[in-house]
Parts: sequence; C-alpha cells; structure tokens
Amino acid sequence: MAEGRKNGLYSGISEELSTLMRSGWADTERHDLAPSEQAPYAAARRAALSARFPGERLVIPSGNLKVRSNDDTYPFRAYSGYVHMSGDQARDGAVVLEPRADGGHDAYCYQLPRDSRDDNEFWTGPTAELWMGRRRSLAESERVLGLPCRDVRTAAEDLAASSVPTRVVRGVDPALEAAVTTDAERDAELEEALSDLRAVKDAWEIGELRKAVDATVRGFTDVVGELSKAVASSERWIEGTFFRRARLEGNAVGYGTICAAGDHATIMHWTDNDGPVRPGDLLLLDAGVEARSLYTADVTRTLPIDGTFTPVQRTVYDAVYAAQEAGFAAVKPGAAYRDFHEACQRHLAAQLVEWGFIEGPAERAYELGLQRRFTMAGTGHMLGLDVHDCAQARTEEYVDAVLEPGMVLTVEPGLYFQRDDLTVPEEWRGIGVRIEDDLLVTADGHENLSGGLPRSADEVEAWMGRHAG
Repeated sequence: MAEGRKNGLYSGISEELSTLMRSGWADTERHDLAPSEQAPYAAARRAALSARFPGERLVIPSGNLKVRSNDDTYPFRAYSGYVHMSGDQARDGAVVLEPRADGGHDAYCYQLPRDSRDDNEFWTGPTAELWMGRRRSLAESERVLGLPCRDVRTAAEDLAASSVPTRVVRGVDPALEAAVTTDAERDAELEEALSDLRAVKDAWEIGELRKAVDATVRGFTDVVGELSKAVASSERWIEGTFFRRARLEGNAVGYGTICAAGDHATIMHWTDNDGPVRPGDLLLLDAGVEARSLYTADVTRTLPIDGTFTPVQRTVYDAVYAAQEAGFAAVKPGAAYRDFHEACQRHLAAQLVEWGFIEGPAERAYELGLQRRFTMAGTGHMLGLDVHDCAQARTEEYVDAVLEPGMVLTVEPGLYFQRDDLTVPEEWRGIGVRIEDDLLVTADGHENLSGGLPRSADEVEAWMGRHAG
C-alpha cells in the first residue's frame, strides 16, 4: 500500500485508521542473536582491504531494488563485494571503512532499520515491513555482523559532510555514489581490490561452495529422473526441475540455467530453454545452485537424451573428456593459471587436426588459434560469490596469476559444431559437447568438488540408466 500510488482504491487514511494501525503491537526485538559464522571471516577480509588503502575512506554499497515492470521489482541480490566484506545480504546498505590516524580503519555498516510503529511508515511507506517482511533492527544487525550499524537514511548526508579522501564502488547505489566526490580511476582500484581478495577462499567459503556443488549434483540427478517428462514437454521442464532443487536447498540458481537440447547445445549461452527435447539428441545442461550464502556452483554435463551416445556423439564426447583430463592435470599449486586452459586447447587443436577439420601441424594450429572455430571460448574461470568470480581483479592477480591452495576454478572444455558449418561432415553438425567441473586447488594438487557426477561416457550412460524415470 505505497503512498501516492496512482489509481489506488483508497483516497486517504482516516485518523481513526491511523490510530488503530499504530497501536497494539508486541515488542519483537530479538536479544538472543549471536554473531554469524561468517562474521570473523568477514572481519579478516576487511582487515586485508584496510591494509591496501591507508588514510582513505572506503564505501562498499549493497545495492537497491531494481524495477522489473512498473512497481514490480527483481528479486534482490546484494553486490558481492558487500557480501564478502560484511557477511550480510541486506539491500540499501553499505560497509564503510573509516580511516584512523594510525593508518588502519574503523568499520561500520549502514543498514535500513526497522520501520517505526509510531507513524504509518511500517504499513504505507516505500519499504513497509508489513508488506515486505520484517527486517533486523540496527541493534540486531550489530550482534549478527559484529559491526556497529547506522541508519542508512542518513548515509548520503553523513558522507557528504566529510572531506576525507574517499573511494566508492560505482554502479551499485547511485545515491551513495552521488554523495561523495571521488575519482573514477581510483574507484576502479577499489573494485579491483575487492575482486583480488576473493581469489583465495577461506575455510568458510570453501564449505559453502561444497554445499552449492553437492546440491547441484542432486539437481542434475533430478533432471535425469525427469528427462522422459521433458521429452513430452520442452527444455523448460528441465529448467524447472533444476530450479526446484536450487530453491529447495539454496537461494536460487547462480546464473541463468542453460538447458540446450539438440543443436541448441552449440549456442554457448542458450538460456531461452524453449526448444524440444528429442531422443537421439544430446542435452547440454549447464547449471549451478547458489547457496543461501550466495556462493555458487557451476557444472556442465552433456547427456544423451535416450541414455546412449551415438558413435559420432561418443567420438566428440571422448575428445572433450580427454581434453578435460589434460586440463585437470595442470591444476596444482605453483602452476600458472593459464596452464589448464592451454592444456585443454592444445589437446583439442590436435584432435581437430587429426580429424581433418583444421590444417596442421597441431602446434601451428594452436598458435594461430584455429581450434577456436569449434571451441569458441576459454576453458574456465574463477568461481565463488559470482559464477565468474573475481572478474574485476587485476590481470596479474587473475589470468597471469600462479595457482594457490584455496583457489576455486572451473575446467570446462567444449566442442561445438554449428548446424550450418559446411567444413565438417553432415553427421557432426548440430553437436555440442561441454564437460565442466569445479576444482579446489589444494596443497598437493586439486580436489574435484563436483566429482559426485560421472564424467566419462561409460559412467554417464550407467548413471543415467540407474536414475532414468
């Protein structure tokens, strides 16, 4: 019942109704809250960020609701840098690191407090709790986050009143961004640092990624059990099946699920998911559960819809599987981040030369990038709070980095033969295969977090046979 809505049924609020609404409410303040499990980890992350920017105020907003249609909004998802630095997911908030004379920072968090019951705000205002659900009070948030919390409604005025050198993450909260005078290049350095600091996951983060991956494995198994229903429906049945698992065990999906049957599998980011599911074709399913903590999995399997690969499908699948094996072998501490990508791509380049689809020798083909006609994309990325995590990190901290224990990344080679590609035999056209797993770099190599799903062609067929509906 937002005030001022055009074409509302009620023209006003009587004094009697206002008095009735403002009285008779119990005190629901919670005094039994303890700090969240993430609170000490978030404190350590803030300390690491503080060390990079002595003498400067840092503002990391959570973001605001975004309109989907008219007065309907998209489900809110907080900015990942805010979540990482606070352990919080509230909208309309911000973490602020205020510089001290000794070079360190005092951290506090702006939050939207509970609505007052002394006026009509709680049932008519733009953030009305009676309509949108109870929020934590500032005191409750302080206990949960282990941070002093302030009313975000004074944030713009507070920040504008101080001349402390400030950096703010841009593009997240326009009002907070407008309240401070900053430099775009320096602000970009803050966003880079926030990405840099997510490259190596702490123990709590790794635990959350395990939860996300384990739920994703169950979601893939759900899909196999309902493939027969998808054949009678469309790719959307598959999308809905996986989404049910994501909502049951997590927050949502970590990105738009790719349910690509038939030649849709040759489209890297097919998310329309409205095509037919036919026996004899392949299904490329790229999906990940986003845990309630917002850490996400990212897994792909390519499945024969009727449970058995055709000879050509198996030939392509086996080549991608062998490329992934080569990539896996390159994931270990001390290796260059680029090594697993290059291992996968070199293998696929050699295979394409052997098949006669590109001109050799294989090393020359790889150096010229000829395999990219059929591999299209890179072979992996960092994984964490974002499906493409650490995306704004400095190049030397990402693609030019050396792998360390605690890093989590995907290895996802693929081959894609377009329906209209006349350079390959007709029976190969329309086949797309990708295999993607989530790897944790360990002290002595790596752990495949998504190893609960089969990878080889024989294992996939046997697994589908056990779980098919």
